[in-house]
Amino acid sequence: MARLRLGPLLRYVDEEAATVWVEASRPCVAEVRCKDGAHGSARTFQIDGHHYALVTVTGLTPGTETAYEVTLDGGRVWPEAGSRFPDSTIRTPHHTGPDAPVRVTFGSCRWAAPPADEHDPVGPDALDSLAARLAARPDAERPDILVLLGDQVYADETSPATRQWLARRRDLTEEPGNQVADYQEYTHLYYESWLDPEIRWLLSTVPSSMIFDDHDLIDDWNTSEAWLADMRATPWWRERLLSGLMSYWVHQHIGNLSPAALAADPVYQAVCAAPDGTDVLREFAARADTDPSSVRWSYRRDFGRVRLLMVDTRAARVLDEQHRSMLHADAERWLREEALDGQDTASGAYDHLLIGTSLPWLLPHLIHDAEEWNAAMSRGERGARWAVRGEKLRRAADLEHWAAFPTSFDALTDLIAEAGSGPAAPATIAVLSGDVHHAYVAEPSWPADAPAVPTAHVLQLTCSPVHNSVPASIRVGFRFGWSRVGRALGRRFARHARARAPRINWRKTGGPWFGNQLMTLTLRGRRADLRLDQATAQGDLGRAEQRTLT
Repeated sequence: MARLRLGPLLRYVDEEAATVWVEASRPCVAEVRCKDGAHGSARTFQIDGHHYALVTVTGLTPGTETAYEVTLDGGRVWPEAGSRFPDSTIRTPHHTGPDAPVRVTFGSCRWAAPPADEHDPVGPDALDSLAARLAARPDAERPDILVLLGDQVYADETSPATRQWLARRRDLTEEPGNQVADYQEYTHLYYESWLDPEIRWLLSTVPSSMIFDDHDLIDDWNTSEAWLADMRATPWWRERLLSGLMSYWVHQHIGNLSPAALAADPVYQAVCAAPDGTDVLREFAARADTDPSSVRWSYRRDFGRVRLLMVDTRAARVLDEQHRSMLHADAERWLREEALDGQDTASGAYDHLLIGTSLPWLLPHLIHDAEEWNAAMSRGERGARWAVRGEKLRRAADLEHWAAFPTSFDALTDLIAEAGSGPAAPATIAVLSGDVHHAYVAEPSWPADAPAVPTAHVLQLTCSPVHNSVPASIRVGFRFGWSRVGRALGRRFARHARARAPRINWRKTGGPWFGNQLMTLTLRGRRADLRLDQATAQGDLGRAEQRTLT
């Protein structure tokens, strides 16, 4: 009999359909059966000896909640017998009413939590705490979507238990040492992370949208042209890269897509049709590495009059030092088209625009200026010696956010201004980010003579980590970076680089907050409310901040 190895994960949900992802122990037919009669089934596809299915459930009723079970070849495998958790359910939205809320919970950077009987050196996991809250109160408000903004797994910072497992497979004195090396080792990271009982139940009952960041593959992934050349010269990087992209496609990417998008996706269809889809997927990953414009990891989700654009800021980069860009031309065109789609109508297409990017757009002023200075030094503005120093500093200090790609920073700023102005302007535009292991709110302002001045309330909402360490240097550095002294120091960096001042100004209006945490936006009509919850030592979520944004 087939066993359930991982999952189920409830991924895409709209008013009438949903997708549920599972991994089985052998080839089989996976079926999802709902108590209200809705159902779906799919035969597993095979990647490197593992068997997966993404089941599309149809026949759901808008605005309802139904419990579901998963069977493999007819045998029930979920819910597990004797489970202490409530039934997993699918809640379908009903966004036709003006007061129907959309709740978006987001965060990034999650180390897998150790077993419950072991000490957790970085404190309680915010996702575990969210699961405990929802399991204790099944009728309580819960997210309509859980947005995970990168570093869902850490391929380069493995746990003691994973290092022991790796040592039984190969010699860890040879590169890449105690980092993961291939597809099988990536699957182990997902087992370690997603078999956590609280996480497993949470992801089975709260829909999720995901995007990668660097640690899903390796720290500083695609930070620069020189970095990439160095990595490609190592004997182990190609297998690591291809395996990372393949495992991301299987475990995260396909679940981001709607049933219609899956039906039109030639790679997904080819993998599902093949007796063994490994070669198909491997060729796709190799093509994505060679030609980033051949694949789009970014995607769009609409929740009534809330639009979410999840943007790939890692694989879509242009790294040529003289033409650096966070997004290649096709990716930038896609973002612009999706942000403006439907906004030429009288009432506009959305009341709230959410731009999910793992890396913050607005940083403390000192860090912004230091990154722009570093970009200028690295491209040779002050000569070859400064270029070498700039590259070393860029890698050592992770100077690779939007500010490190000045033309891309300006392009995103201009797009936000355009989307947020005019008669059909939304109430809010929020850039959702993680990466920096703390949380804050920043708000920009445009000069009165700018080509477009948004009337929408524009915010940078940064929330990280979900479960990770927060070094003291980050606490000190980010607090100082927002200070007047830090801002003045940053302008000195900018003058040395001959960089112009940013075309907008911004200020911190909340935080910084440190700890394992999640942010939640509740969007109702043209109103937006923000809440920040932090995991407490008691395993609950304590409310650290709550405010109305509009």
